[in-house]
Amino acid sequence: MTKKIIQQGAEAVIILDKNIIKRRIKKSYRIPILDEKIRKSRTKSESKIIDKAALIIPVPKIVKSNLKEKEIEMEFLNGKKLSEHLDSLPNSKEICIKIGENIAKLHDAGIIHSDLTTSNMILMPQNKLYFIDFGLGYFSEKAEDIHLIKQALEAKHFNSYKEFFSYVLKGYKISKNHEQVLKRLETVEKRGRYKRAACE
Repeated sequence: MTKKIIQQGAEAVIILDKNIIKRRIKKSYRIPILDEKIRKSRTKSESKIIDKAALIIPVPKIVKSNLKEKEIEMEFLNGKKLSEHLDSLPNSKEICIKIGENIAKLHDAGIIHSDLTTSNMILMPQNKLYFIDFGLGYFSEKAEDIHLIKQALEAKHFNSYKEFFSYVLKGYKISKNHEQVLKRLETVEKRGRYKRAACE
């Protein structure tokens, strides 16, 4: 298989070979020594998060991590990107419950994905749902992904987002801290509504 770039982001380029290679790109606006340190640190952090997440939910297996080249090589998941298929899936409600369950499991393990959109979810055979791209992830006891997934569903799946999100919350209830998280979500949304009203 010929290597080809399948995605170019602000922080990294994704290359498809036999596997997926995520390579963090140099930033010319940063001091070279600092840039080297940041890219190495973020590569190491993402590898650590993926390794821990792999014990909890389906994520791509790491083949190897190369800190010198700032690369992570992972298995290629040849499945359906959820952002392109969720609206038409006959079992979309069940998949949304799985989304909520996966988020809950990560949160209970102190993992925050921080970029939860259906574009970062791959549906494989037997309805196995994988989370991908932990590049912005970090370890924290504060569960901050629920508001993000709600916004992502509204942006990408507008016609069904309320129903989809209700099933995400249904799945999320397995979290030991789900009540506190939902209260925090309600507080954040009230604050947002207050700010919008003040600007009108």
